[in-house]
Amino acid sequence: MSTSDPLDFFDTVDQTIDAPRAPRRKRKLLDNLSIYLPVLLMGLLALVSYWLLRATPAPESAEPERPVSTEPDYFMRRFSVKAFDAKGTLKTEVKGVEARHYPGTDMVEIDDARIRHIGDQGLPTLATARLVTTNGDNTEFVLRGDAVIVREAGNDLNGQPQPRLEFRGEFLHVFLEPDRIVSDQPVTLLRGSDRLVADTLDYTGEDQVARFKGRVKVQLAPR
Repeated sequence: MSTSDPLDFFDTVDQTIDAPRAPRRKRKLLDNLSIYLPVLLMGLLALVSYWLLRATPAPESAEPERPVSTEPDYFMRRFSVKAFDAKGTLKTEVKGVEARHYPGTDMVEIDDARIRHIGDQGLPTLATARLVTTNGDNTEFVLRGDAVIVREAGNDLNGQPQPRLEFRGEFLHVFLEPDRIVSDQPVTLLRGSDRLVADTLDYTGEDQVARFKGRVKVQLAPR
C-alpha cells in the first residue's frame, strides 16, 4: 500500500473547462445571408416591378381624328333664345319653330324664324323669314324666303327722329356688328311713305346710307 495521499490521483486529472463557443454552422449561415441579402432584395424588387408592369393596362393608342359630321348634332323646337349686354339689357331675341346646329361650321338653321334686336341707336329691329342661318354668337343672320326686316320709327340716342324702314326680298344678309344689311338679289325698301326697288342693296345703319346697283325704281310720296 502506498503511503501517498489517496487524493493524489486528482493531480493527474485536467480540471480546465473550455469556454462555450457559437456553433460554426450558424455563423456561416449569417455570413452568407449578409452577402446574398442585397441580391435577394433586388430580385424581389424586380419581380414586383414586373408584376406591376403586367397589371398596369397598356395606354390606349391615339384615335385618328374623325371628320366633322355634316349632320346636325342637336335640335331645338318651339324655342326662344335671348342675349344680353354687359349691363343686363336685352339685345337680341331669336324665336323659331325648329333650330338645327351643325358642328362643322358652328352654324344654326332656324325654320320660320323671328328675330328682335335692339341696335346701338336704341331702336328695335324685327326680322322674319322662312329660313334663317346664324353664326354661333348670333351676330350675323342670313334670311331666305319671304325675308322682311323692319326698323321701327323713333328717336335715336341723340333725340333725332328716325323714319320707319322696311326691307323685303328673298335673300337678306344681316350683320349686327357693325349694323349692316346687304343683298345680291332684288330688294324692296320702304322708307316712311317712299318706296324703292333695286337689284342689289348695301345699307349701313351707322350712317343710314343705302347703296343700290342695277335697275332702280323709286316711288316718292307727295310731301
